[in-house]
Amino acid sequence: MERPSRLVLLSELRVRNTTYDVSLSRSQLTWKRRVSSPVYHPFRPSVCHSVSVSEIISVREEEEENGSRRREDGSWKKIKEREEKDCRQAFTVLYVERCRQHRWRCAEVTFTCSDGPLCQHWISSIREQLATISSRPKHLLVYINPYGGKRQGKRIYEQKVAPLFAQAGVSTHVIVTEYANHARDHLKTEAELKKFDGVVCVGGDGMFSEIIHGLIWRTQIDNGVDPNCPDETLSGCSLRIGIIPAGSTDCICFATVGTNDPVTSALHIIVGDSQPMDVCSVHHNNTFLRYSVSLLGYGFYGDVLTDSERKRWMGPARYDLSGLKMFLTHHYYEGTVSYLPARGIIGTPRDAARCRSGCVVCQHNGQLHSERAESYEMDDMSNCESDGEWRTIRGKFLAINAASMSCACPRSPKGLSPAAHLADGTTDLILVRKCSRFDFLRHLLRHTSKDDQFDLTFVEVHRVRRFRFMPRHCQSDSELELDLQENSKHQIFSQICRDHPACGCAPAYSSWNCDGEILTHTAIDVRVHCQLINLFARGIEEPPVFEDLTNPCAI
Repeated sequence: MERPSRLVLLSELRVRNTTYDVSLSRSQLTWKRRVSSPVYHPFRPSVCHSVSVSEIISVREEEEENGSRRREDGSWKKIKEREEKDCRQAFTVLYVERCRQHRWRCAEVTFTCSDGPLCQHWISSIREQLATISSRPKHLLVYINPYGGKRQGKRIYEQKVAPLFAQAGVSTHVIVTEYANHARDHLKTEAELKKFDGVVCVGGDGMFSEIIHGLIWRTQIDNGVDPNCPDETLSGCSLRIGIIPAGSTDCICFATVGTNDPVTSALHIIVGDSQPMDVCSVHHNNTFLRYSVSLLGYGFYGDVLTDSERKRWMGPARYDLSGLKMFLTHHYYEGTVSYLPARGIIGTPRDAARCRSGCVVCQHNGQLHSERAESYEMDDMSNCESDGEWRTIRGKFLAINAASMSCACPRSPKGLSPAAHLADGTTDLILVRKCSRFDFLRHLLRHTSKDDQFDLTFVEVHRVRRFRFMPRHCQSDSELELDLQENSKHQIFSQICRDHPACGCAPAYSSWNCDGEILTHTAIDVRVHCQLINLFARGIEEPPVFEDLTNPCAI
């Protein structure tokens, strides 16, 4: 049991003409209404409110002139005559208030003091407690994508986010991007990162991808790490990343905060939350391709993305149309998957545990990964990975997916892999073998239901640290020669069909969908880097079931 924090200040103050006992400790601000009647009223609403100091946004001194007070919306509020005696006898505390569906909002309470010196003492005491929170950002580099989603990024930032940053005393340097990969290129070369405490992107998942590519690449170059080498251990990024959702898809924000609400994300940034996240590096023949934090999809999801790119004029509806088209086409692809199982960890892809705020699985597996990295040299790790641990699966697949997080979104609340974790150093490799359209539809529908989407004979899932994929048409010459000897006539006609797709035969290969971007190669090597980046988030919070009963102030 935690020891109660030492009391810093205790006074009798007024809130809306009602007397409250207000106390400030190192961890909490509490105001409890004084009840004149000793009789217990079971249906009386809570008379005690408590706010964590870490979730106080700011405190401001109220300026009262000529018997009226100016509101933030421009209107004027009348005050009592007794409050006119001293223009510095009230202060307002802005704090985080939780709403439904993981949303946060900025609430405020105004306290009236008996005299000016007491008011100043309260203001200075609260500000001193806030100043001790070192995790809060003071200077932020902000990138705004004005073209993403419904082209509302600039408006969302100026109307909903910038005022909150100003109230919290957070200074910002804002850059409105002018072309694709503008933010990535600026972070790689021009940005003076030492001036800032974090980087914020206003946009969708594509904008977030730009930020991590620029920031991770810059970090590796500054630390002398070769990003093109798939066996290199990447250096972690020191700057945290904030996401203000303003795109057509905001899966990263939904998976790390629980909602796609700009105000909620801004408040997480202000209070200085930190959520580590794994990043997958994707290579082809010792050449770096991309980083991935959510989904790597080959087959169905790769085909959907490729087809939807031709329909960008339709907006988000293009994904539904392309998904239906690819489902009816029902293409399957041959290839070889090799993977390195994650050993010694807790948690499996099919358990009931979900990655939530303060996740025990992420903490345990992250610590285990750090200990292993310190215990073994890179040469020993390479030898270990090459001897016996690798497993290989060959076959015909409708889909090959690697989910580094649940990939949940409003349309699919469970996601592709409900038990995947944000920061455990693994990714869930999902293999959907060739099956009938009806069976594949059963698998897809289970993403939106309570049924186990992996409890099907043609679906298998593995929690891995690294995997490689080789499509059949990219196999070595010796393997192709062996296939020709076994069935030369079939291979000859397959090559003709491959060269002339108008015949209606299934294509030889698909494309990789890497967080919404198409990869230029199909033969890839993917490695998970544990907790490589940190976000201004805390994971999805689980509301306590009996919160009111365990809170003594609610009685």
